Amino acid sequence: MPQDSAANAQDKDRAAIAQAVANFVNAWNLHDAHAFAMTFTEDADFTNVAGTHANGRASVEAFHAPMFAGIFKDTHQTAVIRSIRFLRPDLASVDVDWQMTGAKTPDGAARPPRKGLLDWVMARQSDESWLIQVMHNTELTNLPAAPPAK
Repeated sequence: MPQDSAANAQDKDRAAIAQAVANFVNAWNLHDAHAFAMTFTEDADFTNVAGTHANGRASVEAFHAPMFAGIFKDTHQTAVIRSIRFLRPDLASVDVDWQMTGAKTPDGAARPPRKGLLDWVMARQSDESWLIQVMHNTELTNLPAAPPAK
């Protein structure tokens, strides 16, 4: 029985993590910096594709607000969970593949569609929800194609 109970708890956690990913994407697509920041823990560490770092939920919000009003105001993002690895029952490493359309360059020119990988450490909260504690974002848009398998 304990094994079934642990499996059921992990299934619940996987569903809650999937909901956290949906909340992240929904906030992005609404261009809502506050809602976006609420998907992070209060003491989160955020690093974007350019290596820019923000520490804490308030800094994540402050960093994204001008982006959502500027280069990302017309963006649409999708995300698919690649993997979830539970490091402890209340801590997980989560990889999420993302794609984005509608981004602009700083001078306002359209950017081609983008794709990348979010690498998250997520922490389960007292209400059983999961929030991002550490995020590293990698852009994979312009990588060369992998060589064919031999």
